[in-house]
Amino acid sequence: MNDSIVSRPAPSATLAPSPPHIVTSTLTYPRSRLVGPLVFACGMTSIGIEISAARLVAPYFGSSTFIWANLIGLTLAYLSLGYYIGGRLADRRPDPRVLYLCTAVAAAFAGLIPIIARPILKISLDAFDRVAVGAFYGSLLGTILLLAVPVTLLGFVTPFAIRLQLRDLDGAGRTSGRIYALSTFGSILGSFLPVLLFIPLFGTRASFFILSGTLLTLSLVGLVETRGIGSAALAASLAIAMVAVNAAAADDIKPPYRGELIYETESEYNYIQVLRDGDELLLALNEGHAIHSVYNPNQILTGGPWDYFTVAPLFTERGQQHAQKSALMIGLAGGTAARQLIAAYPEITVDGVEIDPEVVKIGRRYFDMTDPRIEVIIADGRYFLRTTDRTYDIIGIDAYKQPYIPFQLTTREFFGEVAAHLEPCGAVVVNVGRTETDFRLVDVIASTMRDVFPAVFAIDVGRYSNTMLVGTTCPASVDAFRSNAGELPDDSIVKTVAGWSLSSGNLRGIEPGGQVFTDDHAPVEWVVDQMIVDAARDGKSD
Repeated sequence: MNDSIVSRPAPSATLAPSPPHIVTSTLTYPRSRLVGPLVFACGMTSIGIEISAARLVAPYFGSSTFIWANLIGLTLAYLSLGYYIGGRLADRRPDPRVLYLCTAVAAAFAGLIPIIARPILKISLDAFDRVAVGAFYGSLLGTILLLAVPVTLLGFVTPFAIRLQLRDLDGAGRTSGRIYALSTFGSILGSFLPVLLFIPLFGTRASFFILSGTLLTLSLVGLVETRGIGSAALAASLAIAMVAVNAAAADDIKPPYRGELIYETESEYNYIQVLRDGDELLLALNEGHAIHSVYNPNQILTGGPWDYFTVAPLFTERGQQHAQKSALMIGLAGGTAARQLIAAYPEITVDGVEIDPEVVKIGRRYFDMTDPRIEVIIADGRYFLRTTDRTYDIIGIDAYKQPYIPFQLTTREFFGEVAAHLEPCGAVVVNVGRTETDFRLVDVIASTMRDVFPAVFAIDVGRYSNTMLVGTTCPASVDAFRSNAGELPDDSIVKTVAGWSLSSGNLRGIEPGGQVFTDDHAPVEWVVDQMIVDAARDGKSD
């Protein structure tokens, strides 16, 4: 038998290990050393714009979680769109000049946002006055849509930069990691600079201008470096236009929704306006749809919630009452309630806790908060309670960050701390917001207080949509309130407010039961956001 010979093919070059795939292009584009710094600047600018945008809309819409959810969600949507389009564009034309031109346009547009937004934001004021909820939220959407152009273009940067920097597949992970690290480091800086430096020192509009100016300058230098002369000329024109428009724009942040604007400023915590409406000076914070202090040189009472802190001792049963000598106001604002307590009880001294020192300055300048019996403490309210051993006859809580009460001031643990700082038979008074028909927030805070205090009462305020909740540590009743009020002198401001409470305040006691907020679970934002959404729906249906 013949041996069969099996022929085998000679080794082929096609079976040899392939070299790393080289990223090539049919065209030759200039190299640039500024791609890395550009990635860092774009990361800083994208987050900085988002935070500055929150301060831009806060004077008109507030800073609720509803607003933040819209702002963050749409910003992420724009970035996602930018990643997708930018990646495709980079593959088709990996030219750094294209990238620099895109970032120049993004920067210029970002610098103009506060100016372009003015007429849209003005619509929100008109809509609020007409209770046109659809137009109100439509203007919010319109403002956030202004971010679409710059943020989408900024989304181009990361995939574009990776494409420009990638030379072979072996270095793909290293290259993309470096680019993402640069972008993230920039984002970290962009999250702190506006909050800690730009907005407190220069304001919201200037923060947009600084961020966009930095990015626009870097883009222009990059275009010059890569000899994109025509694009550089366009970028320079955009820079000149941005500077000119900002210089010509009005200095005021927003017009007053009510009365005449006397003064406005931005602090670390708030956008602040002082308004004049007839004989009254009003303190408006942030979106301005709630008034935080009122001062009328011709009369002490306002008809608002501040007046009702004075009637808290009237609920105590006869024989348990004592002179009111000390009070604590958590949320001093312009000092309206503090001044009224002093007018009602001449022997009293008031400790006023306010977290924003700029608000205190304005209170002293515009709201006659100059009485030496008012001691101002710049601190967080709960922190102050935990670090003081003082006790008080009356403790008032009026610490809104509109539209929310800080959750830490609504819990069973907090009210336990309040009770520990009350004198025997003292009273705590909490100002709670509501609508004409929606008492959900009032109900849950009332039930939380009732879990701590043996007696809790509610008084609905006539002039504003507020309910005052009063908790006492001694036997108390509505009958005692009525009896004690009847024995007051006719010229007493306490008797006047008590009369309002009895005639139109829906004065009532709170029974035990219902949801109780705790430090572990106090969804104040959830309750308030439900109220906002329901109010919007009801407004649309009217």
